[in-house]
Amino acid sequence: MALFLVESVLNGSIKSKEAFTAKTNELQAALGAKNASLIEVQVSKDFTRAFFIVEGENRGLVNESLREQGIPVTLIKPVRLVGQDLETVKQQADKVNYLVEWNLPENLTMEAYLDRKKTNSVHYAEVPEVSFARTYVCEDMTKCLCFYDAPDEEAVKRARQAVKAPIDTITEIATN
Repeated sequence: MALFLVESVLNGSIKSKEAFTAKTNELQAALGAKNASLIEVQVSKDFTRAFFIVEGENRGLVNESLREQGIPVTLIKPVRLVGQDLETVKQQADKVNYLVEWNLPENLTMEAYLDRKKTNSVHYAEVPEVSFARTYVCEDMTKCLCFYDAPDEEAVKRARQAVKAPIDTITEIATN
């Protein structure tokens, strides 16, 4: 089974956490019928964007399930989970409230990315108020999404500076 990142621009179709939760429950049922499962879902605080991590056999079935549920798909790519194991993510025990997107530079290999991450991750200790949770790296090495628990956006920026990692976009995530 592969992991897929699905990004969606919700276009005002969902306006509350309750409505979003209901939609994701419907999606989980639809995915289950196709031998796939929803591993993680995050939605921006303003409900304009959503990020789904789906475990499934193939991209087409994942795409079909989202479209059947009326969830617009703006991006769907295979990803690799870094920084946490899949079973921990499935338990959804940690809290995240910020998502950083980084469009990776051309010619960066997965091996070089992982080496860089291993070397620089120790510097998160310099910003103790921020907890790094996990990263999803697109297998085609075009972008990565990093999840954090932080008191504010400025703290996330300090953490990214400490680990020498750029930021293309920061999204505040809706929390319970």
